[in-house]
Amino acid sequence: MYGRVSLFVTCLVDQLFPNVGLAVADVLERLGYQVEFRPQQTCCGQPAFNSGYREEAQAVAEHFIRVFRDADFIVVPSGSCTSMITHHFFELFPAGSDLREEVEYLAPRVWEFSKFLLEVAKVEDVGARFEGVVTYHDSCHALRELGIREGPRRLLAKVRGLTLREMSIAEECCGFGGTFSIKFPEVSAGMARTKIESILKTGASTIVSIDSSCLMQLQGVIARMGVPLETKHLAEILASR
Repeated sequence: MYGRVSLFVTCLVDQLFPNVGLAVADVLERLGYQVEFRPQQTCCGQPAFNSGYREEAQAVAEHFIRVFRDADFIVVPSGSCTSMITHHFFELFPAGSDLREEVEYLAPRVWEFSKFLLEVAKVEDVGARFEGVVTYHDSCHALRELGIREGPRRLLAKVRGLTLREMSIAEECCGFGGTFSIKFPEVSAGMARTKIESILKTGASTIVSIDSSCLMQLQGVIARMGVPLETKHLAEILASR
């Protein structure tokens, strides 16, 4: 065993995409890690934070800190949630606040899934096989706040049977943006349609990302457009044998 990993599963994965959490655990266990799930976990506080409810976000963040304060590593299948914890917890608990030291201790142990594989486990080939043509969508938080771009592509390149084809606007937003998609549904849907049109030109049948929120947004518009595309989290691809 390489050590103990705590899975912070995120709200969307817990409620809507449980297979993503199971896939993360499968890959990590395959690599020799002991994976634990702490049932007391809830949310990282991002929905409240992004909506301007700082006190409510702080309360949720405090709970996160209590649940995971003794974890060796916290692995998160979401660039968005990882960014909230490692970047914006510092805004919720500024210098001099009671929990600032705990945030400073916790943040370096929180890892987005693909970064954990490459930088902690130090592997690119996890023994996966997936037959098909895929294209990769760069989620906004992962790309712009965590600097994640080449890593997921390196992992996909080692998957047997998989062909990766880049879309022309891989780095453009899918239109989800949390409450943005609710407040501006026409704009949000238009952004997703533009993205899907670019994806169709690649000839790929599967869209891969490291954020289930982006994939949920795209899958909803795909269903309404009636086009032959599916969405998969990177962990689901890497868990395929």
